[in-house]
Amino acid sequence: MADVRFDGSGVALITPFDEHGVNERVFAELVRFHHDEGTDALIVCGSTGEAAAMTVEEQYRAAAVAVEANAGRLPVIVGCGGSGTRQVQQLGAQAARAGADGVLLSAPPYNKPPQRGLLEHFRAVIDAANLPAIIYNVPGRTAVNILPETIAELAEDPRVVGVKEASGDIVQVAELARQTGDRLAIWSGNDENVVPILSLGGRGVITVLGNVAPRGTSRMVKAYLEGSREEATSLQLRFLPLIRALFAEPNPMPVKAAVGWLGFDVGDVRAPLCTVDPERQRVVISEMQALGIAPVVKAMS
Repeated sequence: MADVRFDGSGVALITPFDEHGVNERVFAELVRFHHDEGTDALIVCGSTGEAAAMTVEEQYRAAAVAVEANAGRLPVIVGCGGSGTRQVQQLGAQAARAGADGVLLSAPPYNKPPQRGLLEHFRAVIDAANLPAIIYNVPGRTAVNILPETIAELAEDPRVVGVKEASGDIVQVAELARQTGDRLAIWSGNDENVVPILSLGGRGVITVLGNVAPRGTSRMVKAYLEGSREEATSLQLRFLPLIRALFAEPNPMPVKAAVGWLGFDVGDVRAPLCTVDPERQRVVISEMQALGIAPVVKAMS
């Protein structure tokens, strides 16, 4: 079985929509854009991709289109999340049918299961997908924190290859690294914490920022891993104003508008999210321009 561990930037892709559902043409353009711009992995149907507002069928189509457009060039990792284990098992199985290289598994939101319930949930979904799995700890969205000892126990299954850590608790990340060692790759789930997590042995980031700054986000990680820590730190600090702007309203509202500004016909976010505040969108664009980011002049083909 392939191992989806990667060093660098895995972009949590936005999902373009039109009146029919997933805009498959534009989604394929985005996949090719990220390949050309140095992204290291593609994450489909995550929270940035609005999976919670998509049907099961739409999630399948998004995964299948990404796999086809990618043509084996980068790892394609499909998010599988939901409140019910049976539902998420279905998503895991269909990610495998779509040809995904791995799955990204978040804790079930709203239910607030105990740690032993999380173990049962993740094991059931991993069995259904039978793909390399990345555990996604994002308590701000799920209302449950996946503890390091829980992840360490899950990592006894060789199919569990990594963790996307978005708790924002650097002490918890350190404890996770201590308990899991080289068994798991750790990726930052927060763009502002990339270099701190790399300093604890992390391998990169699963990123929102990379939607609009793919090459720079990847370079930030690669520089650190190559020993150019001053360059990596400089990039982390340089990107902070844009990162703040991208999260001034709930993700993915600002970043989807930003990708639209780049020239991709991505449509708007789905309800209950709404169009980003115009002033906050202006700030995002201003910060992008300050970094030398410009619209894509020619549509990808």
